[in-house]
Amino acid sequence: MADTVGTAGAPALFGARNYPAALEWAARRAEAFVIPLAALIVGMALFSVFIALVGKSPVQLYETMWRGGFGSWFSIQNSLSRAAPLLLAALCVALPARLGLVVIGGEGAIVLGGVAAAAIGVAVNGAPAFLVILLMVVAGVVAGGIWVGAVGALRHYRAVNETISSLLMAYIAIAVMNHLVEGPLRDPASLNKPSTEPLADTYRIGNIPGMDVHWGLVLGIVACVLSWLLIEKTRWGFAARIAGGNVRAAQVQGLAVGPLIVGFTGLAGGFAGLAGMLEVGALQGSANASLAAGYGYTGILVAFLARHNPLAIIPVAFLLGGIGASGGLIQRRMDLPDATVLVLQGMLFVVILFSETFYGRFKVFNPDLWKRGS
Repeated sequence: MADTVGTAGAPALFGARNYPAALEWAARRAEAFVIPLAALIVGMALFSVFIALVGKSPVQLYETMWRGGFGSWFSIQNSLSRAAPLLLAALCVALPARLGLVVIGGEGAIVLGGVAAAAIGVAVNGAPAFLVILLMVVAGVVAGGIWVGAVGALRHYRAVNETISSLLMAYIAIAVMNHLVEGPLRDPASLNKPSTEPLADTYRIGNIPGMDVHWGLVLGIVACVLSWLLIEKTRWGFAARIAGGNVRAAQVQGLAVGPLIVGFTGLAGGFAGLAGMLEVGALQGSANASLAAGYGYTGILVAFLARHNPLAIIPVAFLLGGIGASGGLIQRRMDLPDATVLVLQGMLFVVILFSETFYGRFKVFNPDLWKRGS
């Protein structure tokens, strides 16, 4: 989990010319930036070796990746569009992580949130657009919240490992989605690709003015900011950090750990369900198998790379969104599979997990070791 040492803010430290304290403040927080950055560099270096072994140029690959994800205004907008669901999918991992939980089943909440939103949008067809969109949002959030909240309930009340249960429930959710889309909710006109009935144009979520990026990006950023405020500035967030550090100590202090676990996992699932709703309402216009696009799994990498910090999720989601957006260009220009970017993401994830063993080991990031001279 990210470092949550409660020290004074940097401006106050420097304002008082308290340089030793300011140096300690910077050192404690530099670790959460330097180690993930180093892991990112190492992962990309290993991926370069892999690309060289298959007979391609790593330099050309990264140049193409830059051009496809960040090299033009069109590419940047494409990357931002892909970052929007990643913001919410990463929160599905980051929020439970503050309680010491590893929830990796956000993909299930995304697909169910999308199906629920599509079903509501079709059911209330003809109602005012604002009301329909609001109901779609509520449906997506509730569906995702219930699905992942059940993982938290299983963890607390039945001691079921949340990592395994969330992953298994994601597969169940995808199966449920396929059943509904190919069965009760199927549009008879969808022949080759089963899907629900398309939403009316008035119920679609538009783009941000002047950009080819839908409003889901703004919702994702707002969700990240609100999640940071929840964790860092409220008593519920403080209680979650205490429970995440030591459940026994939290229970001794009288904290209601059960409601915290269920509440945070439910909120996390609600964010993932909102991502599914945005995929339907802003991009696809109906629920179909494309909802299982892997955003929930990429969100795991985003959350870990951001050290479960909701504010750090914003730039990391943009980075991973750009890498994903470059897949098509890599396929066309370098004759590599579109899944090449998935190999990169897999390598990055392994290195990020390995880098967790280095936290607290370096004296330069630990002022307590300075004082002891250890």
